Amino acid sequence: MSDLATTEDLDSRLEKHRTELTGYCYRMLGSAFEAEDAVQDTMVRAWRSFDKFEGRSSLRSWLYRIATNVCLDMLSAGNRRARPMDLTAAQPVAQAQLNGRPEITWLEPVPDGRVLPSVADPAETAVERESIRLAFVAALQHLPPKQRAVLILREVLAWKAAEVAELLGTTVASVNSALQRARATLADCGPAATEAADPLDEGQKELLERYVAAFEGYDMEALTALLHEDATLSMPPYDLWLQGHADIVGWMLGVGSVCRGSRLVPTVANGTPAFAHYHSSKDGTGYTPWALMVIEIEDGRITGINSFLDTARWFPLFDLPQRLTKE
Repeated sequence: MSDLATTEDLDSRLEKHRTELTGYCYRMLGSAFEAEDAVQDTMVRAWRSFDKFEGRSSLRSWLYRIATNVCLDMLSAGNRRARPMDLTAAQPVAQAQLNGRPEITWLEPVPDGRVLPSVADPAETAVERESIRLAFVAALQHLPPKQRAVLILREVLAWKAAEVAELLGTTVASVNSALQRARATLADCGPAATEAADPLDEGQKELLERYVAAFEGYDMEALTALLHEDATLSMPPYDLWLQGHADIVGWMLGVGSVCRGSRLVPTVANGTPAFAHYHSSKDGTGYTPWALMVIEIEDGRITGINSFLDTARWFPLFDLPQRLTKE
């Protein structure tokens, strides 16, 4: 076999694991871009050291070991990604202030297709999608890095304790202890339930259609009817977040009134429904990006509106158009 054929075969074998590795690194790091960087580093390390791979474990396990080490190195600085509600208390709309924080502060959204490999088992798909929800990934960030890795490998990816112990170079007892501590921390953090985006049932479809109509029509009475009484509104990179009908509507009728006349284009992020949010352009000829809006739903009501405002980062990542034309 020629060197070229060997190279192409190795590239193909490594690439088969890229999506699932990106999902793993995203859960570890809380950043779509850092996850892709980590996986690229993993691929480079695997390529350079492949002659040392002795086949005592599967190629997949070996790649996960490399990816885990890459993530642990990236997390050694102690930074953890957060949502606004992890950093501050909800502010009454009358006292609301927009305080920006650096990009590295924030838990980032991710397109499903970048992190969810195609699998035939619907139950496995549901677990994968559940484990990339914003609330779940935010809760993971409360765990020390090695506990984070143990919980993801055991609870999300269904690895055996012995497999995780071998990957981390530790004992089964140590893995089981780390998993127990991680579960206890997550129980205290209490990530809220969020209904999945795919497939949407008829009730979810109707709720989202009503939401689009209310938002685009700027009908606050109709919007209020769709919101859970404890619904939240957040807008990274600002640490402000609001909770409850009155404050959300008060914001949208005040500072947020710049959103009148917006258009929403459906997409999917973190396993939940999302919208590309466009404002009317200044020249009045179309619409320009304003936010990636990730929606959380539970029991037939909207419980969270997460508007990520750095559209220069998010719209290309989600393959969203940079402009809409007037119809």
